[in-house]
Amino acid sequence: MSEAEPIVVSVEIDDPALADRIVALLGSVPGLRLAAPGEAANFALISRERPKALEPAEIELTPRELDVLALLAEGASNKAIARQLGISVHTAKFHVGSILDKLDATGRTDAVAHAARRGVINL
Repeated sequence: MSEAEPIVVSVEIDDPALADRIVALLGSVPGLRLAAPGEAANFALISRERPKALEPAEIELTPRELDVLALLAEGASNKAIARQLGISVHTAKFHVGSILDKLDATGRTDAVAHAARRGVINL
């Protein structure tokens, strides 16, 4: 019976200390082999440093936009937002668009996710 080929693992981690720890751990696992630089691997462990999240103070939402964002987090439609805040649907759409721009979001759900990650709202 022949021995199975080892699984080749590439480690691409920006943090040198973390990379050294991972390499040391993986180096002792039977059936794994670390890939040489430039060598094709069966899979890769990749970790890039995350860009610093914006502090809530760096995101300047108006009090009304914060009200709209809270309703977005509840899944409210533009019509429901307008009704709840006593504004027109057009104004609700305007506020939603402004929030998407300020949070650099691609949609309503993305805006809520960005806001939660940045500490603008708590879910």
